[in-house]
Amino acid sequence: MYNLPHFKEKDAERVLTFMKQHPFVMLIGTDSEQKPVATQVPVLISENQGQLFLRGHIMRQNDHHKAFINNSQALVVFTGPHTYVSASWYENKQQASTWNYMSVHARGEIKFLEDDALLDLLDELTSHFENDTSSPSLYKELSKEYILPLTKAIVAFEIRIKSIEHVFKLSQNKDKMTYENIIEKLQGSDEQSQSIAAEMIKRKKQLFPDV
Repeated sequence: MYNLPHFKEKDAERVLTFMKQHPFVMLIGTDSEQKPVATQVPVLISENQGQLFLRGHIMRQNDHHKAFINNSQALVVFTGPHTYVSASWYENKQQASTWNYMSVHARGEIKFLEDDALLDLLDELTSHFENDTSSPSLYKELSKEYILPLTKAIVAFEIRIKSIEHVFKLSQNKDKMTYENIIEKLQGSDEQSQSIAAEMIKRKKQLFPDV
């Protein structure tokens, strides 16, 4: 990970909020032959006595499931908006251009859960992401005839998080005029660029208290 102090968030709650806002993660492991495996899945984040847990499900008996049975160490990558930043926007333009982005790497140990836990998880997942108690697509509204064949193909997991690292690279190492110019350029670009600009604006007073 790009580990420089300029790009670290001092408020741990902001990092956790970012994770909750970007729950579609890259789940990464290593199989018995030391080959990497990766799957993108949605996860639920919960906390119990100060300990963070991630829960989700993957397909049974594929390369990923088998890899984690042999090696329970997991890396979970949360990613947010990202955008190109041209050095032509800097006060000193004779520098390298760069990329602004936000990313969190969570490491921990994965364990697979019993079938009853899978059903509870599916209920929680649909309730959380539907965010509508009257939705006809909630787990509890689906027939057993539909659900049971599908649940045989998937397995629930839980990851106990042991460490979290992050990079919120948002031009914090630039001078005030350059910082403001980057924001202006990004605001006039696509949606991802505008999202990065919004994050930069949130940090502007902290970086430049006289503003």
